[in-house]
Amino acid sequence: MNYTLIATSTFGLESVVASELKELGYDDLKIENGKVTFEGDERDIVTCNMWLRTSDRILIKMAEFKAETFEDLFQGTLAVDWGSIMPVNAFMHVSGKSVKSTLFSVPDCQSIVKKAVVEAMKRKYKTDWFSEDGPEYKIEIGILKDLATITLDTSGAGLHKRGYRENAGGAPIKETLGAALVLLSKWEPSRILADPMCGSGTIAIEAALIGKNIAPGLNRSFISEQWDIIPKSIWDESRKYATNAINNKEFKILASDMDGRVIRTAMENAKKAGVENYINFQKIPMQNFSSKKRYGFIITNPPYGERLGEIKEVEKLYKDMGEVFQNLKDWSYFVITAHPEFQRHFGKDADKNRKLYNGRLKCYYYQYFGPKPEKKYYE
Repeated sequence: MNYTLIATSTFGLESVVASELKELGYDDLKIENGKVTFEGDERDIVTCNMWLRTSDRILIKMAEFKAETFEDLFQGTLAVDWGSIMPVNAFMHVSGKSVKSTLFSVPDCQSIVKKAVVEAMKRKYKTDWFSEDGPEYKIEIGILKDLATITLDTSGAGLHKRGYRENAGGAPIKETLGAALVLLSKWEPSRILADPMCGSGTIAIEAALIGKNIAPGLNRSFISEQWDIIPKSIWDESRKYATNAINNKEFKILASDMDGRVIRTAMENAKKAGVENYINFQKIPMQNFSSKKRYGFIITNPPYGERLGEIKEVEKLYKDMGEVFQNLKDWSYFVITAHPEFQRHFGKDADKNRKLYNGRLKCYYYQYFGPKPEKKYYE
C-alpha cells in the first residue's frame, strides 16, 4: 500500500533530512518547516526508521482538511479508512496541538478525533466495543491556521533514541543534531576528526556510526514493528541488510574533555554503540589540545554561557579556542553555540554560518573551512 509519509525534523535540519532521503533513493520531496513529505510503502517506513540519522520521526499522513468547527473535525476524521491500518484490538492514543486556529482547545480536539476514529472502526468491524489491548497506534491531530493534519506515528520513541545513550553529560545535544553537524561538515573518514569538548560523546559517536555506515536504528525497536500491516520479514530483512552494510574502514576520532566523569560516560556510550574501537578518549582540557596531523576536522558543541555567572568564563573559553584551533595547520573547524558574539571572542569570522536549534535554543553553526588535502597526502 502507498502512503504519504512525513519525516519530521528540528527547525533548520529539513534540508539535511531531504539530502538523506535523496541518498536513500527518494524523490518528489516536499520540504516545509520541520518536515519533509514524500511517498512510500511499508518497506519504506522500515527503511526510513532504520536509516535516517537526522529525522525525529516517520509519520503516516492520514488526512488533511479544513476544520473550523468540531463537526468539520469529526467528519474529516471519520472519512479516513482507519480499519485498513488498525486491527480491531488496536490501542489508540491521540495527542494534539493547535496553532492560530479557531479550534484552540487541544483536549477537545483530541476527544473529537478519538470519537470519530472509534466510529469509523465500528463501521469497519461491525462492533460497538473495542478491547484496546493490542498494538499501540499513536494518532496526532495538528491544526495550523484551521488546516487539520492527522498523522500516525510509525517510530514510537523519537529517532534520536539510538539505544546507546543511557547516560548523558550536563548539556548533551540530541543524537540527531550531532549527526547533522557531522553531515553538514562533509567530514570523511580518511581525515582525522576531533571533538575537544566531547561531553558524553554524542558528536564523536555519531561520526563513528557514519564512518562505519552503521544504521542508527539497527539496535532499537519501533512502535510499528507490532503492526500487522508491516510483515516481520521486512524488519528482519532490513536489519540483515543494515548489518551487512557495515563497512571495514579503519579511522580514529579524538574525543577529549576536562571532566573525567563525562569521559567515562562517553566511553560507556561508545561501547554500547559498538564504536569504541574507533574513538580515542582522553581527559584533557581544550586548551591543551594539539595535533601534528594536517587537514583534520574539529566539530564541537562548547558551553554557551546561558546561565548567569558563566558568561565571562565562556567568553574566555572561546578566545582560547580561537588560539588553539588556529594553530592547527590546514584544519577545518565547526562550532555550534547560542552565544551571539562567538566570532568576536573566537577572533575570526566564519566562512559560513547556519541557524540551527539545539532544543529550543536558537544557535548558529559556525563553519571554518581549511584547504583540501593534496592528493599525495593520505596517511
